[in-house]
Amino acid sequence: MERDYDYDNQHHMEDLRNGREIGQEAGERAAARVNPRQVETQNATIIFEPRMARTLVSHFAGAINSSSIVRKTSFLRDDLGNRIFQPGISIIDEPGIIRGAASRPFDAEGVTGDDLKLIDDGELTSWLLDSFHARELDLQTNGRANRSGSNTVPGSTNLTLEAGVLSRADMISSVKSGFYVTELIGQGVNLVSGDYSRGASGFWIENGELTYAVSEVTIAGNLRDMFSRLVVGDDLDKRFGTNAPTVMIEDITIAGR
Repeated sequence: MERDYDYDNQHHMEDLRNGREIGQEAGERAAARVNPRQVETQNATIIFEPRMARTLVSHFAGAINSSSIVRKTSFLRDDLGNRIFQPGISIIDEPGIIRGAASRPFDAEGVTGDDLKLIDDGELTSWLLDSFHARELDLQTNGRANRSGSNTVPGSTNLTLEAGVLSRADMISSVKSGFYVTELIGQGVNLVSGDYSRGASGFWIENGELTYAVSEVTIAGNLRDMFSRLVVGDDLDKRFGTNAPTVMIEDITIAGR
């Protein structure tokens, strides 16, 4: 009864991955999850594969959306100019990537948006701004308006957590006991407080190696703490509107049996 998936989504047919390759990957991922176990409740190092790491970047984008800042519903609302991530980490929004998944010459208000480094050397440098919310904050729009019915809302374009220097293999080999996450379940993320709690599946790491499949566990923490301890891998692939390499975070609560 185990299942998994793989997919691709591109604007140009010639940029799509081969269908046979996608099917092969989906089948191998599903087969690897046969006979999963439930681990003991504990604190351990967690490694998020890239497609799960992208969800963390999406949560960050929600927290720096100027509509949330204006409403005071973001746990980062008082952190502009503060260090949120470790030194050396950068997150950039790039609307002008050629054939990018979320590229555009201008936003929903006709404003041209330049590349925007939202996290620079670990520091939060800007909000995602459209004209309305920028005025509310006494700032200028940075061309991040998206159409929503007859109105606009702020949002990102090609948003990327920039690559680090550690390989995925080096990350896994450095972990004596931990959890490699390949699927997240549920919507247990509170952007007002930063509290994070989601069901997860993946593989247990023992002595630097992936061993057995794991399911029916919950990982929990706070996004502020998770961001501050996040370590970035080198396997970045900018194929989607939100992109991230493998990431590793130490000392996260895993609720199991």
